[in-house]
Amino acid sequence: MAALTKTSKRSTLSAGILAYRKGARGLEVLLVHPGGPFWRRKDDGGWSIPKGEIDAEEDPEQAARREFAEELGTSASIGRLQALGEVRQRGGKRVIAFAGEGHFDPAALASNTFDIEWPPRSGRRQNFPEVDRAEWFDIEFARTKMLSGQMELLDRLLAIAGESAGK
Repeated sequence: MAALTKTSKRSTLSAGILAYRKGARGLEVLLVHPGGPFWRRKDDGGWSIPKGEIDAEEDPEQAARREFAEELGTSASIGRLQALGEVRQRGGKRVIAFAGEGHFDPAALASNTFDIEWPPRSGRRQNFPEVDRAEWFDIEFARTKMLSGQMELLDRLLAIAGESAGK
């Protein structure tokens, strides 16, 4: 029983990619909005890097690339990745992040899906996309959209890209 309690309190480990490009507005990052009923009305502070859970034995970079493709679709392309380190989100989820210059047309979004009982206790199962929107944001606008626990990744990207935060 002690092992079960210990396991249930472990934080979840995810890996993801902060894709970036140099656009008309300067450096832009690709963020995704989670699909499903719980995030439907949450916009500011609800967007994330494409990410997903990894197994203890799985290579974080390979997991990040897999999740990137699963959440965006096969048309998403990303080049060489640079480690951005780990951040901890509210609720304890740990995210190992990578940055990479990428190309993706948000209109081509083809996310995988998940199935949940909805509405709760209705006995009905519904299918929802893991990601319902993807969009390129300039750094300052991304700060208003992104989950607070991931915002540090923007500063780490700027340090790698050699740009200032524009604060």
